[in-house]
Amino acid sequence: MTGHQATQTDTSRDSAIERVECVVIGAGVVGLAVAAQLAAAGREVIVLEQHSAIGTETSSRNSEVIHAGIYYPAASRKAQLCVRGKELLYEHCEAYAVPFKRCGKVIVATGAQQRAVVDGYIAQAQANGVHDLRWLERAELNELEPEVCGVGAAFSPSTGIIDSHAYMLSLQGIIEANGGFLALQNKVSGIDHAEALMVHTEQMTLAADWVINAGGLHAPDLAKNTPGAPKAHYAIGHYYTYSGVQPFQRLVYPTAEQGGLGVHVTLDLGGQVKFGPDVRWVESVDYTFDDSRRADFIEAIRAYYPGLDETRLQPGYTGIRPKIAGPGERADFLIRGPLEHGVSGRIDLLGIESPGLTSSLAIAEAVSEVMGVG
Repeated sequence: MTGHQATQTDTSRDSAIERVECVVIGAGVVGLAVAAQLAAAGREVIVLEQHSAIGTETSSRNSEVIHAGIYYPAASRKAQLCVRGKELLYEHCEAYAVPFKRCGKVIVATGAQQRAVVDGYIAQAQANGVHDLRWLERAELNELEPEVCGVGAAFSPSTGIIDSHAYMLSLQGIIEANGGFLALQNKVSGIDHAEALMVHTEQMTLAADWVINAGGLHAPDLAKNTPGAPKAHYAIGHYYTYSGVQPFQRLVYPTAEQGGLGVHVTLDLGGQVKFGPDVRWVESVDYTFDDSRRADFIEAIRAYYPGLDETRLQPGYTGIRPKIAGPGERADFLIRGPLEHGVSGRIDLLGIESPGLTSSLAIAEAVSEVMGVG
């Protein structure tokens, strides 16, 4: 195997086992961030990815938003890692010429009852260390976003958007520049720690000092053989694109709903408007776009954008959130290392849904801390 210093040893299974210091499972944004951090610190790293390219699941099927850290409970992993991750991500984008824009976002109160909800977001953001949110009265909201209808809004100037694929390519570049190796089309069938820590794919078996399970949607299945591992839950979200003249300059969010942040306006770096995602609980990973609830989308959008021309809505894409809690439940990011499950050298990253992209570099820092990597 080229690109790293793995060695081979004979085993009782009569097959050659590659030895490597660190195995990262999953070449999504979090797995790549972890591998880049470890490779840059001088660790020997191989990344295993089941698909033929990096970041083809959750990492490429999201809103590409750099979140500020507003909604999450104070002292939660999501709050801490989002706020830290946002800082690191903006720095990374500047250093590696990754396209991004601090476009800001407004969280709209469409009626008087929602004013208290939005005020609560401002207070929660402050508790999380995000001090730049402020309330916009109707006149100022109308000046910033004339098409948005509401009694006012919270304005988050540090929220932004990013070219997620360019970001992942920058991380891949760091990995490879530091001697790391990506093994695509290598689906992991299991992590074995009965005698030694080993990772199995159809093509190879790797013995490792450290295994980081960043398998996203599939991470809970790979973690089943550890005590207390949570069950996987899946929630699909649909995104519609909006053709023609684009009506917004910033991200526009309603108040949050159960399981997500509501059908909101996101922009790409070319200014293309997307609406989404909704939240629909599903039993398996299937990215088929279901247009049957289009009317629900239209109703949700018109609550804050009454000028919507529904004929300009076009089905875009879907994404699936890698949740570890079901409907009506809340779960934090889980970083389960040896202290949590008792398996030496193993770290499972579970429930890394939004704000996972924003938090990715901070998650990588947290993994390095568990490993004692300076």
